[in-house]
Amino acid sequence: MKIISVAFKNLRRKKIRTGLTIGGVAIAVAVLVSLMGFDAGYQKSLTNDIDKMGYQVLVTAKGCPYEAATLMLKGGGGLRYMEQEVYDKITKDPRIEKITPQLAATEFDKDRQNGQGGIILYMGVSDSYRELKPWSKFKSGKWFSGEDADEVIIGYEAAELEQRSAGDQIFIPNLNKTLKVVGIFERTGTQDDGIVFMPLKTAQRIFDLPGKLSGIGIKLKNIGQMSDFEESLYNEPGIQVISMAQVKGTIFNLVSSSRAMTNSIAFIAILIAVIGVINTILMSVFERTKEIGVMKAIGASRLDIFRIIWLETTLICILGGVLGDIIAILGTSIVEQIIRKVLPYAPVGKLVIITPSLLLGSFIGAVVMGLAAGIYPAYRASSMRPVEAIRSGE
Repeated sequence: MKIISVAFKNLRRKKIRTGLTIGGVAIAVAVLVSLMGFDAGYQKSLTNDIDKMGYQVLVTAKGCPYEAATLMLKGGGGLRYMEQEVYDKITKDPRIEKITPQLAATEFDKDRQNGQGGIILYMGVSDSYRELKPWSKFKSGKWFSGEDADEVIIGYEAAELEQRSAGDQIFIPNLNKTLKVVGIFERTGTQDDGIVFMPLKTAQRIFDLPGKLSGIGIKLKNIGQMSDFEESLYNEPGIQVISMAQVKGTIFNLVSSSRAMTNSIAFIAILIAVIGVINTILMSVFERTKEIGVMKAIGASRLDIFRIIWLETTLICILGGVLGDIIAILGTSIVEQIIRKVLPYAPVGKLVIITPSLLLGSFIGAVVMGLAAGIYPAYRASSMRPVEAIRSGE
């Protein structure tokens, strides 16, 4: 305990320098924790998003596969459409368990969000939509009364934003069309929460897209037939086939590429933190040369000096590790906001998951960093000869 109190006393001598060094360690630890938390959170959220889409294969009009898949994951509609005859032909395949057509369209409403304006996403769906997404439950209201009814069902978040409930009416200004709200979905935690749904035929009619679709979602009876099924559609003109596993892999690859750069930045931050710790302790040792010489002259062993200096280094890294964990926890929401603005597709849900095991691991890492960084300064201090140390400190 006496050695610990001596170490703390020595660190308090130069409070600003010690504080800056602890801050450097804390930033390095916070960056590492945030990156590792993002890796776990993004994979979990993306997997949840794809699983909740309800289908394994997505058929869209020809174009950029990644762009098309991202638009569909976001719930948006691309500029390209396919003919409904494609759906009629695909649906006859005996390998299909469930299939649903979709028509996505967006409209700008200048009166939305207190006059600031905003984009509203509309999705035309058929009864088969519910078969592929049985977890979609009604908070209030019911399903459409007909295949061509002027009715909508609003996702949970869209209904909250627009302050709508079953029985209300919504107006689409650019189309001069009024539709009745017949239902409100419960929260699903997916992109569906922000969508306004309507019957497929209604969407084709009011958006003037007769016989057009933006996507076809398919679930196979046997997922092992995925490759054969995709291959059978490659020769179909004007369409492309995208598996959700492929989408997941593509997005993960893009994230991994960017993460390689951020990991290198984190490594540099750690390296700078270690150098900063070593520099701080070495400066402290040089400033206390005479004091160390006196301690050795009155009986302190090389091991005693080594332990004191080593403990000072370790204490800096321990305090930096704790502070870094706190910064990572408090900054999670800020990190998520930055990620959602930077990434081309950010899934619904927490993007950064910081677990107790991750915090413990980063803390242990900080301690190990302190032990490693303190070896040279502690050895340098313990190797001083008492007489030479006293003379050089005069």
